[in-house]
Amino acid sequence: MTILPSGRSAQDEELSAYASAVGAYVLWGLLPLYFMVLHAVPAEQLVAQRIVWSVVLVGAMLAAVRRLDEVIAVFTDPARLWRLTLSATILAANWLIFIIGIDAHRVLEISFGYFINPLVSVALGTVLLGERLSRGQVLAVAIAFVAIALQAWGLGSFPWISLALAFSFGIYGFLRKTVDVGAAPGLLVEATVLAPIALGYLAWHGMNGTLVFGPGLGMMALIAASGVVTALPLILFARGVRGLPLTTIGILQYFAPSLHFVLAIAVFGEPLDPVRLVSFALIWLSLAVFSRDLLRRRAKAAAEAAKNPVV
Repeated sequence: MTILPSGRSAQDEELSAYASAVGAYVLWGLLPLYFMVLHAVPAEQLVAQRIVWSVVLVGAMLAAVRRLDEVIAVFTDPARLWRLTLSATILAANWLIFIIGIDAHRVLEISFGYFINPLVSVALGTVLLGERLSRGQVLAVAIAFVAIALQAWGLGSFPWISLALAFSFGIYGFLRKTVDVGAAPGLLVEATVLAPIALGYLAWHGMNGTLVFGPGLGMMALIAASGVVTALPLILFARGVRGLPLTTIGILQYFAPSLHFVLAIAVFGEPLDPVRLVSFALIWLSLAVFSRDLLRRRAKAAAEAAKNPVV
């Protein structure tokens, strides 16, 4: 058994990484419950509060571990700052749509959106980077298109929440991959860029007597906890990614929309008619095809690397 310098075995480190990654996705999956409790707070104000409290918490955390220099470095680099400003805008839009979906009791649409997100990321890679799709990916995307059409039929309208969440998060992920910055410092830059707008928006509501910050200390604490809700899963996720293969992370990411699906039915009482059930079944089939293809290609790449080791 390999013993690491810290005295922990490699197996212990892997289990810790698994626990961190699963913890992150479970927390993201339970987010609808948090925002359900805060339903009296307008969605726009919740997003603004989330931005402000993220600056406070993540800023304090990075100051404690002396990593604020990474944030300052981004603000002196126009290219990175511009990309993070763009990613911040898209992230704020994603947060807003997510909360609107919960307030409207459309959590099934949220679940559907995050289930199709990996397939949207593949499509974006094809369009933006010219990446070629494997046969398995083509089949998975084709099945997903049928599922989206069925979802629209079952809803009786365009599934804009699902698609907006999937595309906004997919584009956000693409942009973040192009910026050389850590997860927490990157989030602090994004939140700091948006903070003046968020503070101005909250101040305007405060002056007009329409700011919702309470009632009671309990509700105030819950609103302030939006910083923890934002930062904690991100920190856990970053820790998990460092210790696990990306293939494993790719499979674990389905934890969150699975929890959304369960909460939509068990807690929010949303109806699951036969047409929408079939659309979800098709998405699950699509993801099974996608995951199988991913695992097969990873195994093939590993086998090729073993045959041709780099000396």
